[in-house]
Amino acid sequence: MADKLRAFVCGHPVAHSRSPLIHGNWLKEHGIEGSYEPRDVAPGDFEAFIGGLAGGLYAGGNVTIPHKESAFRLVDRHDAAAEAIGAVNTLWIEDGRLYGGNTDAYGFAANLDASAPGWDREKTATVLGAGGAARAVVHALKSRNMGEIRIVNRTLARAQELAAGDGRISAHPWEALPELLADTTLLVNTTSLGMKGGGELSIDLDPLPSAAVVTDIVYVPLRTPLLAAAARRGLKTVDGLGMLLHQAVPGFERWFGVRPEVTPRLREIVVADLGAGA
Repeated sequence: MADKLRAFVCGHPVAHSRSPLIHGNWLKEHGIEGSYEPRDVAPGDFEAFIGGLAGGLYAGGNVTIPHKESAFRLVDRHDAAAEAIGAVNTLWIEDGRLYGGNTDAYGFAANLDASAPGWDREKTATVLGAGGAARAVVHALKSRNMGEIRIVNRTLARAQELAAGDGRISAHPWEALPELLADTTLLVNTTSLGMKGGGELSIDLDPLPSAAVVTDIVYVPLRTPLLAAAARRGLKTVDGLGMLLHQAVPGFERWFGVRPEVTPRLREIVVADLGAGA
């Protein structure tokens, strides 16, 4: 093999990222002589970092907090998902140009497909939160033709901004949640509430139909208070780790030329690492 293929994840901070573990396992599994490296890039240095990528040191990489919106502004071309979400999490070089894509929506839907097949047959979703993660989730739900999407946020104006322009999407204050849950078939938490150190998410899930699916994009802890409460009610639950694993697939394929699989073994490796870092 000629040159060693290299990719990266950049963020600030970035040491906590499990992406090097995920991609490193795939490189080993497929016998690819390549690397996937964490790069801690402060916000003030990000534009220069992006500008240097055309030099060819890397085939591409991932972008994480706090750079996703900046990356959207700085790349030469966007894929359709990045255009819709307004943020970039995957970079690659094509014909000398820097492209930016977003695989978060793909990862969200693929995680549900794997863990709760048929989740999109029923058509009423309630999304908690209206930040960048909610944008990706809403894009995924629209792509799967979800009939009704409710966005619930403590700051109503942010929910209204995300809902604007699409008759399938409505914005609601937090106080409306109990009434909305009564016919919700998919409940999605995109907020940091329930995350380790992120405050408590306390919701009465009794109004939810017995066939509802509850998912949380948080994966530290793996079993969030919301998922624990849903499980006690006997509801189907899907944790957020699968979204992280599945969103990594398209990037790896672009950089290294092989489409990897999300396997139970990979999940076990990452879960073990999460436990070691707890």
